[in-house]
Amino acid sequence: MPKSALADPMIDLLRQRIRAVFRHLPKGLAGDEEAIHQMRVAGRRLRAALPVLARRPEGRRVHRALRVLRDLARTAGASRDLDVGVELLTDRLSTVAPLDPEQKRLRTRLRAARARSRMRMAEALMDLEIARLRRDLRAVVGKGGEDAFSVRVRLRDVRDEQGEALLKGFETVGTRFDPEALHALRRRARKLRYAAEIGDLVRGGAESKAPALWKSLQERIGHIHDLHVLAGWLGAQATAAERRGQTALAAAARAERTWAVSTAGTLHRHLLEARPTEIVTQALEAMGRARPAA
Repeated sequence: MPKSALADPMIDLLRQRIRAVFRHLPKGLAGDEEAIHQMRVAGRRLRAALPVLARRPEGRRVHRALRVLRDLARTAGASRDLDVGVELLTDRLSTVAPLDPEQKRLRTRLRAARARSRMRMAEALMDLEIARLRRDLRAVVGKGGEDAFSVRVRLRDVRDEQGEALLKGFETVGTRFDPEALHALRRRARKLRYAAEIGDLVRGGAESKAPALWKSLQERIGHIHDLHVLAGWLGAQATAAERRGQTALAAAARAERTWAVSTAGTLHRHLLEARPTEIVTQALEAMGRARPAA
């Protein structure tokens, strides 16, 4: 018989992660920008927690829940990218005075694209199997959590597997400006951050330095990715405007794209100056990984 969930610290932690997802879902469905962001973060934290804390991580219900949570994050992703793009472009244009009509048109078009994306996101979210997700999560919780020793072993495996892949990834990318490859490395850093958070909570002691180190690395790469996404949107606007013969709008879009690409390049240089592999090594050591012998 499963141990009582009422006296199960692993299930208490899992319950917290579950509640966070559904707390933000209603406002996210309504298109609230902050709720969309928090919903995606909570969903990712729950995806990190389920395979570590659940009694049967390979079970059918866990796999199904992970799939729906992944779809939830992806569905809200495009809307969130446009939210960030609107913020970036608005901040950029606030430094330009006065704005010309084409710059204003670009800002209006980006806001309109965001509004359309939010409508599509809300419809797509309602197509997800949310009711089944809730049933599956209740069943997982009902079985009780894994014992603390097994949880620590799973966290160690996540640390070693993802950490090794991250170090190799940075070695492969080197000094090359490759936003897509860097974004893939950012996802690994995010997984390690959430694993480190769980590890600190499971140990019940003071917070380690690992979550903050992973967060700093994740945010550095994230800013580059945000500008890369905006540059892609601006490039598409320039191409479309040229096809329609709107030369002034095309020129404005190309100019703002040049700014976005240049700013992303500057942030990439700052990332290299921060020595990302050293940040990774420090964070892994804070999670308990032994320093390699010299």
